[in-house]
Amino acid sequence: MTRAKRLIEQERMEILRAAAEGVSTSVLAIRFGVTPRAVRYTLQADRDRQRDTGVAVVAVTVKLTPGELAALDVMLASAGIATRTDGIRRLIQAAGGVFVPDAQLAAAMARTRASLNDVGNSVAQIAKQMAQANRAGQGAEAVFSELRLAQMRGLARFVLDAGDEIDLLIRRRREAMQLEATATLREFAHAAE
Repeated sequence: MTRAKRLIEQERMEILRAAAEGVSTSVLAIRFGVTPRAVRYTLQADRDRQRDTGVAVVAVTVKLTPGELAALDVMLASAGIATRTDGIRRLIQAAGGVFVPDAQLAAAMARTRASLNDVGNSVAQIAKQMAQANRAGQGAEAVFSELRLAQMRGLARFVLDAGDEIDLLIRRRREAMQLEATATLREFAHAAE
């Protein structure tokens, strides 16, 4: 069985450049001696990387009247925002209810919640196995007493509850940010009038 060709990093970069210029997947596959699927995977991996790292790759152009631009500049200056680009980016993020630092925090907290849930489930499984060992005839010689089993179950409940509390905290923070974003959008709207 022959092994499929693996693309090196330089080839991947060339594929990305050529695809951006409009070269088709099938032409790229022939050019680099790989399957069209390998080319599609390379393109998708780059899109995923850009999304995950928050790389700005899309430009937004807006035409304003001189009055609208002046009102925007006044609003940005009063908010302590240094550039129009930063101001527009914040406005767009506010419209979605998510600011970048809190999105990163939310992702970190979601990972923590998942980890806590994994630990809680593992502890629950250990407690279940200990209970089965006790019932299997170890009786008075059981290594784990009912008190220890109860403690393990309590720990599992604690970990699972902590995960849920973190999730609730993130949801409440996001709702508060959305209200803040709505208020910011209203200020921008009134300033433009």
